[in-house]
Amino acid sequence: MPKNLKICFLLILMNHAGTASGQKSDKDLPPLLQKAAEKVIAGKYLNAFLDILHFQGTNEWTTDMPKKIMAYFHAQNVIFTISSLQMSIKIYLENLLYQPKQLLSDFQQINHQQFQTAVKYLFRSKKNHFELGNIVLDLDRIRERIFQSPGGNRTLFLVTLEKCFPALSSMECVDILSQVLRVSSVSYLQPDVIRSLPKDLPQDAFRNLSAVFKDLYDKTTANAQRTLYDWMKQILQKSYITNELNDSTSWVSAENLWILGRYMVHLPLEEIMKISLNEMRLFISYDNATKQLDTVYDITPELAQAFLERINSSGFDLRNTSTIYRQARLIFIFSCLLVCFYDNMEQMDAIVARVLLHQMMKCNQLRGFQADVYKLKAQLLDIAMQNQTLNDTLGSLSDAVVGLTSSQLDCLSPEAVHNAISTLNQVSGWAKSQIMVLSSKYLTYEKVLSFYNISQMGALVTGISTQSFYNMNPKELSQVIRGTLSQYASDLSPAQQQGILTKMLASRDLSSAVTDIQGAFFKEVCLSDLWKETGFNSSIVKEKELRKSQALFLYELLSKKTTAPADLLSAQYLESISGTSCVPFLISLGKTELDLMIVNSHKKNTVLQKVQECLNGSISDEYDVDILGNLICHLPPAIIRDGISLRAMAIALHQFRFCRQLSHEQKTEIKYKLTELYGIPENWTAQTTQDIGPFVALLSKDELTVLAEKFPNTILQIAKMARPSSPPEEFLSAIFESIRNSSTSIRASDPTTGITAPSSDEIIKLAEANAFWSVQELQCLDTDTFTKKVEFLGTVMSFNRSQLIVLKEKAKQVWGALPGWKSYHIVSLGRIALALNESEIEALDLSSIDTVAALSQQTEWTLVQAKSILQGFLEDSGQTVHRLKSFDLAGLGANLCALNTTDIKTIKTTEFR
Repeated sequence: MPKNLKICFLLILMNHAGTASGQKSDKDLPPLLQKAAEKVIAGKYLNAFLDILHFQGTNEWTTDMPKKIMAYFHAQNVIFTISSLQMSIKIYLENLLYQPKQLLSDFQQINHQQFQTAVKYLFRSKKNHFELGNIVLDLDRIRERIFQSPGGNRTLFLVTLEKCFPALSSMECVDILSQVLRVSSVSYLQPDVIRSLPKDLPQDAFRNLSAVFKDLYDKTTANAQRTLYDWMKQILQKSYITNELNDSTSWVSAENLWILGRYMVHLPLEEIMKISLNEMRLFISYDNATKQLDTVYDITPELAQAFLERINSSGFDLRNTSTIYRQARLIFIFSCLLVCFYDNMEQMDAIVARVLLHQMMKCNQLRGFQADVYKLKAQLLDIAMQNQTLNDTLGSLSDAVVGLTSSQLDCLSPEAVHNAISTLNQVSGWAKSQIMVLSSKYLTYEKVLSFYNISQMGALVTGISTQSFYNMNPKELSQVIRGTLSQYASDLSPAQQQGILTKMLASRDLSSAVTDIQGAFFKEVCLSDLWKETGFNSSIVKEKELRKSQALFLYELLSKKTTAPADLLSAQYLESISGTSCVPFLISLGKTELDLMIVNSHKKNTVLQKVQECLNGSISDEYDVDILGNLICHLPPAIIRDGISLRAMAIALHQFRFCRQLSHEQKTEIKYKLTELYGIPENWTAQTTQDIGPFVALLSKDELTVLAEKFPNTILQIAKMARPSSPPEEFLSAIFESIRNSSTSIRASDPTTGITAPSSDEIIKLAEANAFWSVQELQCLDTDTFTKKVEFLGTVMSFNRSQLIVLKEKAKQVWGALPGWKSYHIVSLGRIALALNESEIEALDLSSIDTVAALSQQTEWTLVQAKSILQGFLEDSGQTVHRLKSFDLAGLGANLCALNTTDIKTIKTTEFR
């Protein structure tokens, strides 16, 4: 509890009470205050404080009340001094602040009246301050401290759940629960807690609480989501008119479907197919039905198809063009995520296809099934372009244009790109090569690069050449860097970032420009510029991204001007921590990123040793996990194995998922804990698999195969989240076998060998697992699949050299001779470019630093290859080493290592710094 609360309580008891008499005063003391005094004597300070607050709220507080309270103490032969009472209360209140389990225990012992008083001042009071004579209580601060203390909101939620419904009305309790839920991480909303939610709530209270759970859907675990659905279903079924239910009808009315909201994805298929057609018609007539259906991001194709079938059966047919244009409401109903799974293309014309493509822009929000969506968009794209040119239809194809190859985009006229820019700038998922082509087309039409033109480009801004940025007016460049570019700064190449920054700083000093240098751009500020800066204000870098060298330099600079606290994790300070001081220490440290705060490994180990001492080798429950915070990532394997109870592990698992770098030994112990907690993997549910997330990759090949067959989409989503780091080989192998064995895609095959080629669908689904295609299978790739998926294949980190060579040869076969390759061809190769030999690199057109910067992103070049890239750029651009600008050096990256010492000496110091 806050210091204000502590001081207030002391003053209430002791103000003007220095000379209390020793006579009996129980007759003078009102019963409620007498009861409060008895609680003080018993050490139950929370109960006493709540009684005093209740008395003050219902009676007049006179100045002699503290005297009467102190007199009562003396009459009971309990002699308090101000200092002893103050110390007792201080220790107690500190325990409540840092030990939420004690707070929970004390709250559980309060009666209905005391609970109502606590609720009044914590949740229902509109006052920011509470006045008691000349004493002021900061209510806002009290709420803030309790809600922010680890486990504080967990305690308030559990106490409210236990105490509120017997003491207050259901609506009041739901309002309080809602407040607690909305200001917390809801990590305490575990299945066992959800199962204790009341099942007899009045309709309005149930609706309100359900609305809160719908808003918090993404913050809860998959198991919690499923349990919440079961709770809602139980209440909704009970409230439905039971005599209407039989085997052929469903409890899912239009109203119940609306109440379920996102939880409708847990409805079984057979239940959806039983929904009354009248109820379905009523549901789709609701004003906000589209908005609700727009949020079912985790719906499966099977469920979506079931809903579509039921909607079609209710009298609405998407294929009926006249229906679409006569009934605008139904158009909006289908502007929802269900449309992502509509696959009936019979008799569909180009107009309807374009309408659907426009509605499908939101399909990128789906969790999974993107290969199916991509396939559907490709089919609609073909229909939408029937009997028309790409130039004529570009603006009406929505984000399906992402499915066009760079070569197709290169055939567009600049005017067509200009006319469609309002659509193109809203599209996400562009490949770098596509962005380069479209940016070039747009700027060819505009001719001049200006702030206005750039503001119209959206993500396409990252395709503007480095030289074009460098040639911009510095004033307009400053506007751009604060506007559109700030959103896409991390997607720019080092050459582009350096070109922009160099131009800005050429006309302004760092102190005046630094406020405009947003996010990732600040990483390109050189140390020499920081060194020259006098009167450096540390506040200007709070929202900036720093390189390690910049951070170390600024630390050295600031440490000379600022005195660090003497006990800043010093050895003496650590030695002083023990007993009751452990919890505050753990809480404070748990809110930091230890790896970023302590660079020295020896000091970090010393700090972690103290953490282990404070834990005493044990993490018994969820409250211990709350206190640890980020420190859980640094627990030694032995504590994970022997110290974490299963009760705590259920909560800790959620925390472990956010750890940046767990050791192999830590992961091994987590794996054993998973089996202990959830049983053998073959018995896991889809929700459990989803909650375990990246730790699924720790399982054996056989266990992974079972899960991949049972829950293929869940496993694919886990693999997708694991990028850019590559998951274990067994994990990828299990995914590969599962997808290949279950694939229904039509694959090209070699008639002589019978070897089948990868299909587009499989390539999208497999991601990093594409590395398991054999060389022979990759050789069988057809031209269309390769052209559309080359950039995707170029991101696979696990391809070996033989596979890369096959893909390189396929590129030569499809695109023709190397001298004819355009910049976007080279950029689209990604890692495949690593297979280019010295003579092949020499044949490429490397005159653009942007092309070279794309090649430099690969870190596995041999010295011979790097030398060829460097030499190719110098020759094709007509430059010498001496004339290289800073953005040229940034674009060349590690390829500069191919320079000899003589050439290195000729680099201008002003550009190199």
